[in-house]
Amino acid sequence: MILWGPPGSGKTTLALLLARVSGAHFVTFSAVLSGVKEIRQVIAEAEAVRARTGTRTILFVDEIHRFNKAQQDAFLPHVEKGTITLIGATTENPSFEVISPLLSRCRVYVLEPLGEDDLLTLLGRALTNAESGLGAFKAEVGGDALRSIARSANGDARSALNILELAVMLTPAGPDGVRHVIEGAIREASQRKALLYDKAGEEHYSLISALHKSLRDSDPDASLYWLARMLESGEDPLYVARRLVRFASEDVGNADPLALQLTLAAKDAYHFLGSPEGELALAQATLYLACAPKSNAVYVAFGEAQQDVHDKPTEPVPLHLRNAPTGLMAHLGYGKGYQYAHDAPEALVDQEHLPDALKGRIYYRPTDRGLEAEIAQRLARWRNWRQAHRGAR
Repeated sequence: MILWGPPGSGKTTLALLLARVSGAHFVTFSAVLSGVKEIRQVIAEAEAVRARTGTRTILFVDEIHRFNKAQQDAFLPHVEKGTITLIGATTENPSFEVISPLLSRCRVYVLEPLGEDDLLTLLGRALTNAESGLGAFKAEVGGDALRSIARSANGDARSALNILELAVMLTPAGPDGVRHVIEGAIREASQRKALLYDKAGEEHYSLISALHKSLRDSDPDASLYWLARMLESGEDPLYVARRLVRFASEDVGNADPLALQLTLAAKDAYHFLGSPEGELALAQATLYLACAPKSNAVYVAFGEAQQDVHDKPTEPVPLHLRNAPTGLMAHLGYGKGYQYAHDAPEALVDQEHLPDALKGRIYYRPTDRGLEAEIAQRLARWRNWRQAHRGAR
């Protein structure tokens, strides 16, 4: 099986419990420190234990996503034969990080971050357990202070216990021998909220997706939250700036052409100022995009044009659209019949600009939002004029 969940959600503890309940020989294995050589040693040991005692071996592989393909392949025959019962733990989406043959032989169990009440229960036990907790230190921590630790830990039990332990150690015992832990000690111990993030994994893509969709749905408050969340988690601000520039063309487009200018200016401002000052420019651009009129007409039009380039015959440029810099080219008809728009009334001419296979093809369909509403009216007037002019011929 593969236990997939955030740090401190109990993956290792569950594996230990499974081994204890089943009576299996339990071997831990670090994907960070071990390789194929160590895998062979573990397999040999498992075979020896089974031959000697009949006991199965549970091999617990922590951070299994850090194994490369060759290392994961080394497990396959032994998992298939039942030499080992594999339990992998990972904070990354196994769909991306674990090879398909191994994944198909495993059940994936998703562990959620612990809730505040769960963390409060663990913290309470740690304070009273003298054998394996902090009971011997006679520490007293108020309910609000414990809840503050639970919030700072962000669902990570290990982080919560570490903060509690450090806060207790930072607090001297009073005359009565009791350590009265106050909020100040907890703030000093926690320093900063631990945010789950992986710059190349699922959390990265989930957060940028949340930001993009909040912008598209014109929700400035949610957009600002997801921006702050990404930056606070350690995302590269210039990556966020690039996504904002992309959004300006993809989802705002000509409904508000200033959006592209503003996002480029925000990128330059961050590049010039750095963090934290430059992050305000990204926040400004984010709010502008969220509040701007939306249109994906440019995105759709370009996609359709690209599809026609792939699917339709690659026809030559019509002769009347070609330049004729030499006499031979003029003799061959290059530029013949071209109508110069500036010489025509209202700069409107009736001539085909697409190859024959694409005559009359319309890609750009402006929306009725923002500046595109004006563009739509202008295009409709021009298209109607050309249609009427051709019909009269």
